[in-house]
Amino acid sequence: MVEVGLMFEDNLDDHLEQNLQADVVQEVLKTGTDLRQYSKQIERKLKDAENKSIQDYIKESQNIASLHNQISACDNILERMESMLLSFQSDLGSISSEILFLQRKSVAMSQQLHNRQAVRAPLSQFIDEMAVSETLIKGILDSPVTEEDFLTQLSVLNHKINFVKEQSIKDVKSCQDVKEVLEKLKIKAVTKIRAYLLEQVYKFRKPMTNYQIPQNAMLKHKFYYEFLLSNERTVAQEVRSEYVDTMSKIYYSYFKSYSSRIMKLQYDECATKDDLMGIEDTGPKGLFYKTSLKNKGTVFTIGNRGDVLTSHLEAPIIVPHAAQKNENKYPFEALFRSEQYCLVDNACREYLFLTEFFMVKGSHALDLFDQIMAKTLNLLVKNLETFVQSCYDAIALFLCAHLILRYQIMCHKRAVPALDQYWEALQSAIWPRFEYIFRLNINSVQDCDPMKFNAKEMGPHYITRRYAEFSAAIVGLSETYPSELVNRLLAELQEQVECFILRMAAIFPQRKEQLIFLINNYDMVLQVLMERTKDNSKEAETFREQLNTRSAEYVEEILSPHFGGIIQFVKEGEVLLEKGQAEDLKKQESKSLVLVQSFSNNWKRSLEELSQEVLTSFPSFVTGSSLLQLALTQLVQYYHRFHKLLTPNARSQLTNIHHIMVEIKKYKTNF
Repeated sequence: MVEVGLMFEDNLDDHLEQNLQADVVQEVLKTGTDLRQYSKQIERKLKDAENKSIQDYIKESQNIASLHNQISACDNILERMESMLLSFQSDLGSISSEILFLQRKSVAMSQQLHNRQAVRAPLSQFIDEMAVSETLIKGILDSPVTEEDFLTQLSVLNHKINFVKEQSIKDVKSCQDVKEVLEKLKIKAVTKIRAYLLEQVYKFRKPMTNYQIPQNAMLKHKFYYEFLLSNERTVAQEVRSEYVDTMSKIYYSYFKSYSSRIMKLQYDECATKDDLMGIEDTGPKGLFYKTSLKNKGTVFTIGNRGDVLTSHLEAPIIVPHAAQKNENKYPFEALFRSEQYCLVDNACREYLFLTEFFMVKGSHALDLFDQIMAKTLNLLVKNLETFVQSCYDAIALFLCAHLILRYQIMCHKRAVPALDQYWEALQSAIWPRFEYIFRLNINSVQDCDPMKFNAKEMGPHYITRRYAEFSAAIVGLSETYPSELVNRLLAELQEQVECFILRMAAIFPQRKEQLIFLINNYDMVLQVLMERTKDNSKEAETFREQLNTRSAEYVEEILSPHFGGIIQFVKEGEVLLEKGQAEDLKKQESKSLVLVQSFSNNWKRSLEELSQEVLTSFPSFVTGSSLLQLALTQLVQYYHRFHKLLTPNARSQLTNIHHIMVEIKKYKTNF
């Protein structure tokens, strides 16, 4: 309590001191009051205030004591709270460090889990690929080669061998644990595969074997050779060498036998050097003069021989013993087709087998194919060269050349380029001989002497017919694959034949006979060409022009004996009109009256004689009828022109044109 009072006094003194300094002191100084009195007065007031204050404290002593106790209690409570908070703060600090520790541990565990998961799959795969299972061992050791299980386990073994090789390079220690086992399994597998593949190869050597059966069996297990190639190249080379040697001998033997047997089916009578286009058809030699058609071919007519390029191109091959039994004979191109189609079939199948089974492409595939087929192909080329040396049948060689082109395209469609050099070798043998024979025929026509032909028939000459058939055959075949050489040879032959026809026509003394001969020959050539080639061929167009020119001249020639006066009058009269000499034309009225009278008396008989003459002069009724119609048309035109030139007096005596037209219609054909 005393302390409180002292504190109060101190506060009071301070307050008073401040007031005195502020207001009281200022007032005292202004009024001049005695400070001692004033000090005592103040002390008394202070004493009284102090006593009153003490009394007030005494009255409130209980409350103050209670307040003091409460304050002390509060201090204790706050002290305990402070202690608790400090303890809690310490705990929080500990928890924070534990959380950081747990967080770091969690991150570390997460990384460990991620690492283990990342390595789990490769490690599991590594173990699976490295481990040699019991199933694999039994499959390789016990399963027959032909069973699917062996092929499956062989694929697994091949994968494990390759895997171990890769890991050995990386110096993986576990490879040593399985390397010996895999090596033993590989040796066992190679032994079984070698025996099986060689067994399949040896099956080809059996007589009458269908090569496709063992080849298909080998293709079914083509992985076996791939396994050998990857793991035991010496054995793979042995199998391939054995196959190449076997198939080379088989193909050579087969085609040698087939070629020799099939060539015995050729026509007994073949073209010789005497069977040329310009050779005279009067002697006992040559193919032209033999009467039996069963065992001989045709030299200049193609007939059904062109079927080898169309319907027979992919027909079954000729079976020699069956053909001999039926006594069938064939032209060379049919035998050539059968032989080449057989080769195409076997060669394409062989090439595709080699690329698939032995896994070769490009030049390697071609080299392997040549090792097998080269001897056979050389044999066939030599056989053709031997035939070509004595061949005089140009159509046969031309058909063979076109067969080669078609079979070459067929091989390309089957993705087999291996026979390209072979086809080129065949063409190299054919084309020079073809050109040689062609030129022999050209020279034979050029050197032909028309005076040797005693018969003076005005119908188509047999040499012209030979040319027509031959050129139609060559042109028709060339439409698919044109050739500059062939076109040039055809042009030369055509030129010589045209010259020959003109030389032959010169034998006849009368111009009308010459024209009949020319028309008959041109018409026959044109008909044959149009029948067997395109209408717009160069040869057909040339002969069509020649025919039209000669036909127009012939019409003038046959009209002249019957209506020559009128024709001459028309030509001279029109000249006079062009010169403006109409009066001179009128002066010829008497001449025109004579012509009119003569025409009126003889025109019907002249038409009949004209018709008989034309129709009997031409073997072809169509040609004769066409020329007759052309002559009658020309006559009507002359008659119209004659009518215009006559004087009114002469015109009145002229036969009505309608009567003439009615009569002419009687000679019109219905086709």
